Amino acid sequence: MSGGRRGDAPKVRETEQPGIARGASGADNISNAGKADKAGLLIGAFLAWLAVQKGASEATQKAYGTDLAQLAAFLREQGVDLARPREVSRRHIQAFLAWLFRRGEAKSSMARKLAAVRSFFRFLLRGGRISENVAAQVRNPRQEKHHPRALNVDETFALLDAPKAAPPSEAHAARLLCRDLALAELLYGSGLRISEALGLDLDDVQVHSRVLRVMGKGSRERLAPLSDTSCAALSAWLDERSYVALPEEQALFVGARGARLNRREAARIIAGLCRRAGLDFTVSPHSLRHSFATHLLAAGADLRSVQELLGHRRLTTTQRYTQVSLEHLIRAYDQAHPRSGKK
Repeated sequence: MSGGRRGDAPKVRETEQPGIARGASGADNISNAGKADKAGLLIGAFLAWLAVQKGASEATQKAYGTDLAQLAAFLREQGVDLARPREVSRRHIQAFLAWLFRRGEAKSSMARKLAAVRSFFRFLLRGGRISENVAAQVRNPRQEKHHPRALNVDETFALLDAPKAAPPSEAHAARLLCRDLALAELLYGSGLRISEALGLDLDDVQVHSRVLRVMGKGSRERLAPLSDTSCAALSAWLDERSYVALPEEQALFVGARGARLNRREAARIIAGLCRRAGLDFTVSPHSLRHSFATHLLAAGADLRSVQELLGHRRLTTTQRYTQVSLEHLIRAYDQAHPRSGKK
């Protein structure tokens, strides 16, 4: 994977980060900065195309931009300029993945970065800047099978019911707890992605019609149903929201300072509900969506309906939940059946 020739992408020293080589002269620095600017312009054109033509979210654009800037910096260490993409070979991409692996990157992160590079080179191929997509020739890192933890029904009810058991006496804290419960109810009751829940505006919510207008991945809009408990929790939060939100803020969920709630705050909210429920573990917001799908399938919902509810483009994405449901059934069997031999 490494060698002395330019096309073979010599190995980067473990102690160095990609970037301008140490000890470079001022002229070299200026030259490298110019290359970075040209590569940055090409990456910027790709991100603009991604937003307009593919409807990519801001989070995707930011992640892909970071990934490609990292690739460009790595290639500069190899004497290759991403602004001249015909110079980049399959071996360079393989060397980039090997460097990420040596840094301890998770395989899921490596796969995402490779997806960004493939998409970038596909864009270049369509624009006639290259004659082949060398990134498409590189295999994905073998992934460990990993699913976010799915709560069982009792654990889910404990998490969602805990705020009702002992609401705080202080008014502001009680209002924020209404918000927390409404958020958790939507993640579980409607199976929303956390980005979808945080992207909701006030006019996306129709409590009386029991539906939400949700903007999913790839700017695909769908209607999500609201459960009875979600409607009740949302109504309670909407009654309190005006005391917390900034006057011009349109976001459904806002933070303590009144602006749109962010992902980090949302993760802390779900972790706090776990503690409040007395659970001896913490789950992520995505685990509530995961639990939603798992519980529906376990109760007999058909796969196509669950696909629509989750907003998945491909049925194969939804099918992984059938495997999770089967694993739960096998675990329950092993724990309960007198002849299982694993009690």
